[in-house]
Amino acid sequence: MTKANSSSRKRIAIIPGDGIGKEVIPEAVKVLKAAAARASRELVLNEFDWGADRYLRDGTTLPPDAPEMFRREYDGILLGALGDPRVPSNQQGADILIGLRFKLDLYVNARPCVLFDERLTPLKGRTERDINIWVIRENTEGLYAGVGGFFKKGTADEIATQEDINTRKGVERIIRYAFEFARSRGLQRVCMSDKSNAMAYGHDLWQRVFKEVRSEYPEIESSHMYIDNLLMQMVRDPSQFQVIVTCNLFGDIASDLGAGIIGGVGLTPSGNINPGQVSLFEPVHGSAPDIAGKNIANPIGAVLAAGMMCDYLGWTKESRALEDAVRAAIREGKTTNDLGGTLGTREAGDWLANKVASA
Repeated sequence: MTKANSSSRKRIAIIPGDGIGKEVIPEAVKVLKAAAARASRELVLNEFDWGADRYLRDGTTLPPDAPEMFRREYDGILLGALGDPRVPSNQQGADILIGLRFKLDLYVNARPCVLFDERLTPLKGRTERDINIWVIRENTEGLYAGVGGFFKKGTADEIATQEDINTRKGVERIIRYAFEFARSRGLQRVCMSDKSNAMAYGHDLWQRVFKEVRSEYPEIESSHMYIDNLLMQMVRDPSQFQVIVTCNLFGDIASDLGAGIIGGVGLTPSGNINPGQVSLFEPVHGSAPDIAGKNIANPIGAVLAAGMMCDYLGWTKESRALEDAVRAAIREGKTTNDLGGTLGTREAGDWLANKVASA
């Protein structure tokens, strides 16, 4: 998953976004700075004010030259949530997040579902040893590709179509990435999930490609489950899974279920990755406008997203330091209210930063 060598200088673009994104991303940056300072690393951080406020002010979402600028000048992008009730269409969210996914060809969406403390899971009798799953989701095709349209919109005869796009190139590269990811981390199991019993064309392609690619990784145990069974099995016995690879829609659903069984989306980061290229990291929760500005949002997902970015950039010790600090905060109750703590967003960020700095 690493982009480049572990050089001591990294240039990072910061896009706080909307709602609680503007609260949790500064806390993640605070903790990231503490980790870099502890290791005598140099961080160059540039913030971009793209989001609802900027869109409402002058119509700016993602400038046309932004993708090329990121490719040329940056090592990583840390993004907050996007969404604001003042923009019902969420145009800024679609242009910025979806735009960067497609224009930077960030074809991997990697989401870890790690249980940090057994008190957080709703699953009876499950411990930290039972839930450590990576959902590897195809990120640029499928039903989210935006191919479709309306006929006779707004009438009683309206027809809406949404096309499921699956290319040989797209399917093969995400399946191969899942196996390479497992191999690089010493993991033994990869499960591919589809719905080929009902989606006889697009997901037949997934079946055929999976059969071909898995033959190249004989040391890794490979399996297949239909998506409905996979979701049931994740609840029934999550310990059977290490790496799950699936299409865009199913990966979105499976990773959110994974977040649910580890304690909620406030604990879950994600990486939007093009291996070897500038990639984007974000917490998976939304902008939560109902709690924005109240200093109660959980910054852990954003901190862990910064940790994923460190790992991708070769800063493995810093990545581990951020994750260890999160684990300690949960264990010691130094968290926001949603995890049973009494700290505000800023105070939780301060605690994590101090923990990293003193590690």
